[in-house]
Order: sequence, then structure tokens, then C-alpha cells
Amino acid sequence: MIQLFVGLSLYGVSLALMLRANLGLDPWDVFHQGLSHRLGWSIGTVVNVIGALVLLLWWPLRQRPGLGTVLNVFVIGTAVDVTLKLLPEAHSMTERILLLPCGVALNAVATAAYIGARFGAGPRDGLMTGLVRRTGGSVRVIRTGIELCVLAIGWLLGGSVGIGTVAYALLIGPLVQVLLPILTVPEPRPALHDATAP
Repeated sequence: MIQLFVGLSLYGVSLALMLRANLGLDPWDVFHQGLSHRLGWSIGTVVNVIGALVLLLWWPLRQRPGLGTVLNVFVIGTAVDVTLKLLPEAHSMTERILLLPCGVALNAVATAAYIGARFGAGPRDGLMTGLVRRTGGSVRVIRTGIELCVLAIGWLLGGSVGIGTVAYALLIGPLVQVLLPILTVPEPRPALHDATAP
């Protein structure tokens, strides 16, 4: 539970670092930022609301949410808004360039931590796996399709696309692959049957 909550919170912090870098976001957060600009809501509120709406799409896909799925909807966006209030704007390019790799690296740690806690996928990942299961399509094609759609819509809404978007796309998979085995909580061992018990 502690790892789950810390992982989700750090995910929000990592998004705030990338927002302060202002060099481009990952596809879903380009979408969240674009909606935030158009609706006048904080980006954290948008992250939480979109998470809840995406979770509703699990119903026709017959996906079952876990505790981590539900907490994802509430914790990440809240952590983004709190961090943005505490973290000042980056004024120089040097500051922005330093913030970007920190944000991407922390995002990878956070992703591996909350997935490795074994409390269920996030709403957006569950949408992908549900579509894969229902359609028989490949993970690569469906994930790429979803992310290209939200990226395009987010960009049209005014979300930030840039070198950070490319860096995230290239680095997040390999980083999570390395970190996930380290941060995955072992399966609990079944209790041994006491042969002396009646």
C-alpha cells in the first residue's frame, strides 16, 4: 500500500517537473494540458476527471479495476496540483533542460513502483489492455493508436509538444523495463498447511 501511494504521488510530481520544463509532455499529458487550457481547470483536476471518464470505458470492455486503479484517479492529479503550487517556474533554459530528464526518470520510477505494487493497472493502461483483449489486436498497434489520437487532439487544443515528448517516447519503455523487476512486490507465499492441525 505504501509503495502504491508513493508511486502514484511521485507520478504526479514527475508530471509537474515536465510541466515546469515546458519542453513537451507525454501524449496523454499533452491532451490533459490542452483540455486544461480550454476549460480553465487546473491540470490536476483534468487528469483526475479524465482518469474517471476513461475508467467508465472499462465497463463495456469487462475490465475489473483494482484498488490501484481507483486511487490512480484521485492521487495523481492531486499530486500534480500540489507540486505545481510548491515548485516555482523555471525561467532559464538551463533550469528547464535539467527539469526534463529528472521528470522523465522520476516518471519511470513512479510507474514501476505503482505497477509493481500489484494493485491494478491505471485507467489509461486498462483501456489499452481491454481493447487488446476484446479486439484481438496487438498491444503495439492499439497503444500507438490511442497515444497518437490523444497526442493529436491535445496538440490541437494547445498542449505542449516538443523534445520532451520525443524523449519520453524513447526512454520511458526501456527505463520501466529495467526498474519494474526491482520494484515489483513478490507474490505472497501460500501458508503452509500445519500437519498437526485437526
